[in-house]
Formats: sequence, C-alpha cells, structure tokens
Amino acid sequence: MDYSYIFSSAKPIKEKFAAFGFKKRGGSCVCKKTLSGGDFYALLELGKETLTAQVYDAATDEIYAPFDMRGARGSFVAAVREEVQKIVDDFYERCFESEDIHKKYFDFIERQFNCKADFPWAQEEGAAKRYSDAAVFRCPNKKWFALVMEITYKNLGLSNDKKVFAVNLKADPERVAELADKKTIFPAYHMNKKHWITVLLTSATDFDLLRSLTEQSRALVMGKGSAS
Repeated sequence: MDYSYIFSSAKPIKEKFAAFGFKKRGGSCVCKKTLSGGDFYALLELGKETLTAQVYDAATDEIYAPFDMRGARGSFVAAVREEVQKIVDDFYERCFESEDIHKKYFDFIERQFNCKADFPWAQEEGAAKRYSDAAVFRCPNKKWFALVMEITYKNLGLSNDKKVFAVNLKADPERVAELADKKTIFPAYHMNKKHWITVLLTSATDFDLLRSLTEQSRALVMGKGSAS
C-alpha cells in the first residue's frame, strides 16, 4: 500500500529514520514492524520520496494479499490496515517536521495585498453562522486570485483519504505542466486545469515559490484573468 503522501505534507528528518528502525537494502531502506499478536509483520520500504508498506505472515513470510486489495473487507483486514496506518502515523510524528503553513499563508496574503479572506459558501445554522473551510482572496476587481480549501490527498490523485489544506492559483498556461510536480503542486482541483494549479499548504511546499505563484496569480487575474 502506498503512503507516499506523507512526503507532500511535511519535511523529512532523514537523520531520524535509522532510530525508527529503517535499514538500507539495495537502493532503498526497509523497516520491519511486528503487528499485534505476532502472527503478521509489516515491511515498510522507503524510496527517495516514496513510502510503501506490505504485510506478511510471520510463519511463512508470504504476503498477506487482502491488506493491499481494495475490495477486501472484514474486521480482521480492517484492523490490520488500522495498525499499519498507526505505524505510518508514528513514523510521520517522529521523523517529519511540520508547521502551520495554512495560517502563515493567510498572514502573508493579508499583509502583502492588504485584503482579508471572505467565505462565499458560508451557511446559516439557526442563530449561529458556520463558515465552510473554503475561503477566497479577491483582487480590487472582485475576482478571486486564491481559493483556499480543505480537500483530501485522494482528490489530487494520491492514495490517501487524509485531509489537507490547499490553494487554487491562476498560472501561465505555458507553465502549468512544468509547475505541477505532483508532490506539492498539482493540476487544479475543481477548476480549469489549463489555467489554474492547486498548491498544498504544507511544510513540504516551497513557501518562497508559493508566495511568487500567489503574486503571479493576482497579476493574471487583475490583468485579463477570470475566476471561473
């Protein structure tokens, strides 16, 4: 199963990988973790920016195939997947560095362009007003140049349902393919992929590049762009 999304969400501290249990094997690193009960073990394999896991029978060293089969259901396979996810989460907590880029990004836009976010999809619930996670920043012409939203990695083609904050920005059509590295920058989610990109608001994202892309988005929308 693929867990490479963690490299899109934070910066790895590679010096800590060995302490977690990873050992070099060929061109990659592997880590063996015995699962509850001792009948199965998980083998995690690290590439340059990839992480995969497979589960094996401890007695025979044969692959436990249902773990990686999308259609496999049942309480046992669910429990195995949950335990492996906890191992991956522990690896992330111990060996990756993260910070609140979402707040940092809002602060940057408000300071740089002197504009506040608005929430066009706000919903009324009785007397209380609840804002959705989606916020937009607008140019003086009222068109938006940045749409901040909470989506899942799977929405961007990665194999995980975890949620992440991201921003849609307008980009030069001739640079979209070049910019979309499929790690922290992707073809736009829910917008025209020829003119917009989606950038993750995570520690793995180059914040200087994010600022530059935001400035370019605003200039394009102010000049001849359309927020549709």
